Amino acid sequence: MNDQPQIHLGSLLRASTDEAHVDGELDHLTYQQGKETQTLRFAEPAPFDIDVNSLGGDEMYLQGSFEPTLVMECARCLRDVEVPLDLTLGTLMRYDPAATEPYLEEAESGEDVLVFGDPNLDLSAYLAETTLLGAPLSVLHDEACKGLCQVCGHDLNEGPCEHSAAVPVEAIDTDLGTPEGSTHARQTPFAALRGLDLPED
Repeated sequence: MNDQPQIHLGSLLRASTDEAHVDGELDHLTYQQGKETQTLRFAEPAPFDIDVNSLGGDEMYLQGSFEPTLVMECARCLRDVEVPLDLTLGTLMRYDPAATEPYLEEAESGEDVLVFGDPNLDLSAYLAETTLLGAPLSVLHDEACKGLCQVCGHDLNEGPCEHSAAVPVEAIDTDLGTPEGSTHARQTPFAALRGLDLPED
């Protein structure tokens, strides 16, 4: 099982081959967001299959598939929820030896281009961003989830607590499964590198 999804592009850059391939399974993904290390957990080994083809010169195209079962938290009670994803991968790439870390930039066509400087390319951040963009913003472990007590944090799915009758329950936004008025911003790995925040939920 791979600790990091790396693809070796040296032969492709030397034009000694026109395709590079990597496949394997991941039980998690770690990536850098700002200065902090973030981890995506998977409920079971997640298979990936990736090809990179030369487009001539320093330009390439990545395509493939990734099928993680992402572990997310229930928006009301924070229990683990398994979210299966079937992701199709595809992005333009460009080799730039001056790039110290992979990053995304927008091409004239409007498409994102993955710029990299190390021929041994770690795809962790790319796969992490693709996973986050493909995942729902929030999930519930059960549509009837009662959430947590706002005073003591007791899981109300396991029964009432001493505060249940005294504390009014916040109105629940049934579309998102989160208390009305609550907001949070989710930033993907490459969005962080570009300094862009995704819109708030």
